[in-house]
Amino acid sequence: MRLPTVRLPRTFPLKAVAFGAAGLALLGGGFAIFSFTANASKVATTEPIVRPARVAEIAYRRQAQTLTLAGTVVPRIESTLGFRVAGKITRRAIDVGATVKPGDVIAELDPTDYRLAVDNARAALASAEADYTRAKADHERYLKLKGSTAFVPQTLDQRQSLASTALARVDQARSQLATAENNLDYTVLRADAAGVVTAVQAEVGQVMAQGQGVVRVARLDELEILVGVPEHRLKTVREANVASFELWSDPGKRHPARLRELSPSADPVTRTYPARFSVLQPPEFIGLGMTATLVFEKRDAAAVAEVPLSAIFQRGTQPAVWVVDRTTGLIDLRPVTIARWKDDTAAIASGVKDGELVATAGVHKLEHGQKVRLQPQQQATR
Repeated sequence: MRLPTVRLPRTFPLKAVAFGAAGLALLGGGFAIFSFTANASKVATTEPIVRPARVAEIAYRRQAQTLTLAGTVVPRIESTLGFRVAGKITRRAIDVGATVKPGDVIAELDPTDYRLAVDNARAALASAEADYTRAKADHERYLKLKGSTAFVPQTLDQRQSLASTALARVDQARSQLATAENNLDYTVLRADAAGVVTAVQAEVGQVMAQGQGVVRVARLDELEILVGVPEHRLKTVREANVASFELWSDPGKRHPARLRELSPSADPVTRTYPARFSVLQPPEFIGLGMTATLVFEKRDAAAVAEVPLSAIFQRGTQPAVWVVDRTTGLIDLRPVTIARWKDDTAAIASGVKDGELVATAGVHKLEHGQKVRLQPQQQATR
């Protein structure tokens, strides 16, 4: 049996296949180039992104640095009073908290021995005066013999010397009597100034040595505010232009004060420097031990502009801010001088002008020449 003849399709030449593949490649490349060119022109014609920005307006003004410290009302003078002579206390007339006036009796000693000393001094004075009277009379009688044969110059000199010695003993006896009377008066301890008794250090029956403390009296004629100043605040306290205080028992009312004394060394316990401020105009009711709040103010010598810390862009060691143009919205990085730093703000001394706008948020994401849009509630006009 004979198979039928089937005509097979003709095979393409190898060159035709190669030319066809090359044509397809050229066609695809041309399409890709056309698509990239179209996208590039589309991106080129798109406007740059305008970001919203929060800004603050620069306003230079003289400001004051403030410092607040808690203090206590204390007397400027607090003296420990004691007897100027030794003896046994027989009476104490005051207690702690008592108010005394000049001359008020505080305590008394047993005066028996001192009265005897006064009597002895008076007797010695009487004896000295009698000796002087006799010596003076002898001297005057001998003077009347002058010019007679019984007159001897050496005897005159001797009697004159005896009279002078007797007179000196009279003066000595008078001084001893005055001393004895003073010692008798010292057996009564009196207040020498108005004040309040803050401590009692002796009781009736106690034998006191000379100068030993009996009571402590705080004078009320001049009061002060005592505060402890931390070491990093010493300069602020020294340079403060204005100081005032407010009593916790009378809030809302401020009274002037002035720095009188600042200790050169720190307290070993609190590690703060004690400072005393004089109360210039005492309020109607102020008592020892009351708590007060002292406020110190130091006014700037030149005007500064305060901005949030978030507005400062640190470029190396030089602080700078982004200044926003009001009209175009373009930003420009400008170096500034910082007068001082605070917890949440910085005071600019120079570098920007009064009334200019600076960005206050996201400063590390901004670029030079970038355009921003002010938020409606922050747009400012001058």
